[in-house]
Amino acid sequence: MHLGLIHHVGYVVADLDAEIPVYRDVLGMEVGVREVMPDQGVEAVLLGGGPSYVELIAPVSEDTGVARFLAKKGPGMHHVAFAVPHLESTLRELSDEGVELIDTAPRRGLGGHMVAFLHPRSTGGVLTELVEEH
Repeated sequence: MHLGLIHHVGYVVADLDAEIPVYRDVLGMEVGVREVMPDQGVEAVLLGGGPSYVELIAPVSEDTGVARFLAKKGPGMHHVAFAVPHLESTLRELSDEGVELIDTAPRRGLGGHMVAFLHPRSTGGVLTELVEEH
């Protein structure tokens, strides 16, 4: 099993519209896809020009993991995401190695990417996302 480059780093914020100008105007990052993901209770935007990005995530309801994260820890780094060539086989390999999976099967993430999360208990306390490369 081989992880690719860091695809993105996810930051939880309270207000996307307040934070985007910092990344766009001050840091010079391009604003990419932005969408509400109702099933996750978040709105997110991908910034940068590749090969690595920053993902800003804001809760759109108070009963989600991201909302609880924001209430407990405040804004800040939420997860790191690595690119992988074949997500399903990577998840099988990791499960066989004893890694605790949050997602046992790929699901749709921001921009239509297929993603899956690994539990922080298995990754040194850091929430880790895997993103299938297109």
